[in-house]
Order: sequence, then C-alpha cells, then structure tokens
Amino acid sequence: MDIDAAQGLHYLDNAATTYPKPPSVMQIAMKFCATACVNPGRSTYDLALEAESMLLGARRKLSRFFGGDDPKRLVFGYNATDALNLVIFGVLRKGGHVISSKLEHNSVLRPIAHCCDEYGASSTLVDFDRNGYVDPDDIRRALRPETRLVVITHGSNVLGTVQPVAEIGAICREAGVLFCIDAAQTAGVIPIDMAAMKIDVVAFTGHKSLLGPMGIGGLCVGPNAVIPHSRAGGTGVDSARRLHLEEFPYRLEYGTPNMMGIAGLANGVAFIEEQGGVERVHAREMALARILWEGLRELDAVKLYCAESLERRTPVLSFTIAGYDPGEAGTRLDVDFQVASRVGLHCAPLVHETLGTAPKGTIRFSIGPLTQEADVRAGVAAVRALVEEKRARA
Repeated sequence: MDIDAAQGLHYLDNAATTYPKPPSVMQIAMKFCATACVNPGRSTYDLALEAESMLLGARRKLSRFFGGDDPKRLVFGYNATDALNLVIFGVLRKGGHVISSKLEHNSVLRPIAHCCDEYGASSTLVDFDRNGYVDPDDIRRALRPETRLVVITHGSNVLGTVQPVAEIGAICREAGVLFCIDAAQTAGVIPIDMAAMKIDVVAFTGHKSLLGPMGIGGLCVGPNAVIPHSRAGGTGVDSARRLHLEEFPYRLEYGTPNMMGIAGLANGVAFIEEQGGVERVHAREMALARILWEGLRELDAVKLYCAESLERRTPVLSFTIAGYDPGEAGTRLDVDFQVASRVGLHCAPLVHETLGTAPKGTIRFSIGPLTQEADVRAGVAAVRALVEEKRARA
C-alpha cells in the first residue's frame, strides 16, 4: 500500500508497531543520517565525537525513562526479541531453572525451549487466571534452589493485561533471583520504575509505544544484575583484548550500533515527554479503548477475551465474531472497511491454547498514541456490519 492509499486506513494494529509515527521521529533520524551518521567512539574527529554525544544522550534519556541508575547499563540492540535472547541465553546457557508464564510471546518461549533442549535448563510456566493475570504467589511456589531467572511479560500482547511486576519483583529480590520483564507492549504506555518495582532487567523495543523506527531496542540493566555475554565481537575500544569486554555497555553490545534508529528512538521518547508523559499517553489511549470496549461488548455475536474490566490494562482487545474465521474477518475488515487488525495466534500460542482459541486464534484491535477516535469508531462500525451481515444470512 502506498502512502497516499494508507491515508484512508483505520489502523488498529499498534500492538504490532505504532503507526503513524510522529513526523519528527523520522525527520530527526534522517537529519542525523545526513549530517553525523558515522561510527561513535572509534575516532576523535568532530563527526565521530558528535555521534558519540548523541549515543550517550540517548543512553541517559532511556535509562532515566526506565528508572535506571547508570546510563552505561542501557544497552542497545535490534528489538525486544534480540534483547530477551541476550538475557535468556546469557543466563541459562550453562543450565539452571527459569520461571515464566503461559502469557509469553515466542520471544521468551522459544529461547527458553532452546536452552532446555540444548543446555539442560529446566522451566516452569505458570498459568494465568480467568481475567488474564499471573498470581505472584504462583511465582513464589515455583521457585527452586536452582532458579536463576524469572522472565515475565509486563503487558500481554494478546489480552492487554498488565501483570503485577512490582509484587513479582519483590518475591524475586527476596529470593535473590534475577527478574527480567518483557516491556515490548508497555514501554512508553505504562510507567516503569526499576528501583521501585525491584526489576533487574527491562527488555524493550523501540518501534511500538516508544514511537521509534523499527530495528532498535535493548536492555536497561540494574546495578546488581549479572548477565554473562553470549556473543562477542567488535566494540571500537580496547581492541587488543582477546576476549569480549566485561564492562558495560560493551558487555552486551556488539559491533556498530544502529545510530539512525537510536536517534529516532530518542526523539520518540522526547515526543512522549512533550505529550505530558507516559501517564497522560496511557489515559488518552484508554479513553479510546473504552469506546472500543463498550462498542464491541454490546454486540452479542462478539466474544471478548479476559476483558471484564479495563483496569490494569493496555489498549489491546482480542475477540472473535460468531460465524467468522478470524482470518476471514480480518480480511473483510481490511478490504471492505479499511480497518487494519491483527489475526491469528499473535506469536503467543500458549495464551490461545489456554483460552481455547487455538489453532486459529482471535482478532486483535490495539490503539496507539496517534490513534484517532474516528479510527476506533470505524473499527466498531465495521465489526457491527459483519455481525449484521451474518445475521441477515442466517
């Protein structure tokens, strides 16, 4: 779809990536690419120093955003999946026990499965309740002497439920177990304070609610978190050392960073701050989510999953329409009504197995910082039209 055609699209797939981005994000990224996109920290000429200054500024901004205490421990990578791989393979490649949940995305489930199959690790995946939440006491009961890591999604990409990470963090801190959250769905929309929530590691992606471009993400690593490196390569400093550097940020960064992506990401965070901060962004999104929620709930043929309330949620709703395969419904929403949704298993198969929606999954609507009320109302109207069409044919 070209840009002009996209203008008529009602985009409700922000849990996959936010669209549109603020114009300033790509303007800043392109400006940096045109004027100072050279390797940082590798040389002492002016452009290299300017690039290094931008990189350090972005580390400070993101570290402060997550409540980190040391910008050097804000490390950049490709996305949340890349970041989670660094944590999971780093901690478990010599074995040990990991606790996670059945809410997880494959960015958590698959690395854990590989560590179990290839490195002799073991795992416990706790259930979620009928409302879509993990019970922190289930995490406590799952702890073993050999538990080395607890990794939990902060916000479900299928259900939108925000997990009680502060309570889980307190349990992990008491037990001396590393606690990592997958913040792919929450960074930029739900406040995260690592110190207050006793989170050791935040894995984030830039292209969702942080409003950055694709291909950028990373980790914010707490002061006492130990993550062995599972990769090695160039860092641009101390090149004579045979083994990879142990100090941050180089410990978990490899090769030339995505400088254009980092410049755009830093501007995405600045845009959130200009809007009044995360709390105000979340309040606006949830006001739109309420319109969506109320509109879908009044349709008898629509089944919403784990959505009895909008408390402790991101603006993500999954549903099915009686008489429609989710894939068919998604196609009709797009072709006939210009409404973009997400259908299927959403890379979170255990959620759907638990809900009973596997193997076809659900339809997902998700709201972002630049979603307009007209988009939400168009989504409700389109679903209503599909319901009425099916009823007329019955």
